[in-house]
Amino acid sequence: MTKPNILYIQSDQHNPYIMGNNGDQIIDTSTLDDLAKRGSTFTNAYCASPICVPSRTSVITGLLPHESEVWTNDQILNSAIPTYAHSLGSNGYKPVQIGRMHFNGIDQYHGFSNRLVGDHGRNHLGSPKPAKTHGDLHSTAGPSRESLQFSGVGQNAYQIHDQVVTDEAINYLRNIDEPFAISIGLMLPHQPFIADEKFYKKYLGKVDKPRIPSEELSSYHPYIQWWKMRTGIKEVTEDEIIRCRTAYYALVDQMDKLIGNIIEVLADKKLLDNTIIIYTSDHGEQLGENGLWWKQTFYENSVKVPAIISWPDGLPSDQSIDSVINQYDLIATMLDATNSKKLPRSNGKSLMEHIKNPKSKWKNLAFSEYCMDDSDFGAFSGNLGGEDIHAKSGGVQNRMVRSDNWKLIYYHGYESELFDLDKDPYEKNNLSSDKKYLNIKENLEKLVLKDWNPTSIAKKMRILKQEQKLQFDWANQTDPDDTLRWDLDPKRDSTRLDSIN
Repeated sequence: MTKPNILYIQSDQHNPYIMGNNGDQIIDTSTLDDLAKRGSTFTNAYCASPICVPSRTSVITGLLPHESEVWTNDQILNSAIPTYAHSLGSNGYKPVQIGRMHFNGIDQYHGFSNRLVGDHGRNHLGSPKPAKTHGDLHSTAGPSRESLQFSGVGQNAYQIHDQVVTDEAINYLRNIDEPFAISIGLMLPHQPFIADEKFYKKYLGKVDKPRIPSEELSSYHPYIQWWKMRTGIKEVTEDEIIRCRTAYYALVDQMDKLIGNIIEVLADKKLLDNTIIIYTSDHGEQLGENGLWWKQTFYENSVKVPAIISWPDGLPSDQSIDSVINQYDLIATMLDATNSKKLPRSNGKSLMEHIKNPKSKWKNLAFSEYCMDDSDFGAFSGNLGGEDIHAKSGGVQNRMVRSDNWKLIYYHGYESELFDLDKDPYEKNNLSSDKKYLNIKENLEKLVLKDWNPTSIAKKMRILKQEQKLQFDWANQTDPDDTLRWDLDPKRDSTRLDSIN
């Protein structure tokens, strides 16, 4: 058998429950459903951080945020750290990235031989080059109330980005003969919650309200209370909820069809059987469940990710596996399947044998962490130069561990949360103060804090922020060229507030 091809697809902010193969009866994800039939779906896959850059850094390196020291969206991955692209390149592939990477700094390749579409953000935070915004939809791409208010029918620049990425991928695949390794980065279904009218109409009146209703603010964990107040989602109107959820379903559908156009080229060239296709996302989307939106928490809709791996020539098909995995295990599997070198410090474990025999022994253990800056540095934000909505007095040092059926969420400075996910899949019954589970709670807290010191992390992040500020000022004064940049034209974003009824 010849060396397998690789097609790695990573979307942005896709809730794993909103897929037909995962039980959603409303969404049309025919492409992903077919991919799942040709491969294996992991229903308990967790990202290493429920926010973009740290999650993506962990996927590409196999390192947890405290190991790479990339906790926030404005930090920079050390180019000396090898990535899966370096491993594939050392094995004779010419790894190509098409679309979203979302990395900062001078290195916009991190081991890829070529990139065909860059990111829309400035390579160097602080550069005086115009920071393209979403025009009429300004502020709707972040965790702010505006993203809920300005939602519905219209045009989202991310849709255009993903069409460009799809076209480039199709063109590349049609003209490649040697074994390929392509990584595709999509922006959808990330907010703005703005969808094309055709797709929006398809779900109008069909999308349900959240399964987990919002509650009084006082019923939430104190940290989550702060977050809801910080982002203006103490109360959200029913109209906003329905518009956002309808648009999100439409965006997922549109993304699925774009992926289908790419995979169709493989089918036409009769390459499907010997191509390893992996589909995942950098994190989830809470979409109003439990009164929460976007990501940034360790609840299931935020920290879980879709995970499908298909390789008809080498792996079983049409199976769903409930084992708990870390997202970077998918990458370790890809390297193992291609006989590429394992990344020396990667935490990833190959799933090859477990996929062939799901009853084989597997350690159901996953970690995720979310650390943000001190509000003393809130006046500096690498993206906008304004207050960072994630910043909090004293910083944020939160971490999660999932072990078998148990999940513990550690909030530094607060009481932890403890959930039995077998009995409580919607995480409504916090067992942290129940003495019957004290032993479980203490053991999981020890596991969270092993080799992870929140006090040291807070100190380290303050130093990193000072270094970032220096680089921010340097870029502002020297105006370095962008290596790669996709033009996010503000005129591409628009909404109709009188959207379809």
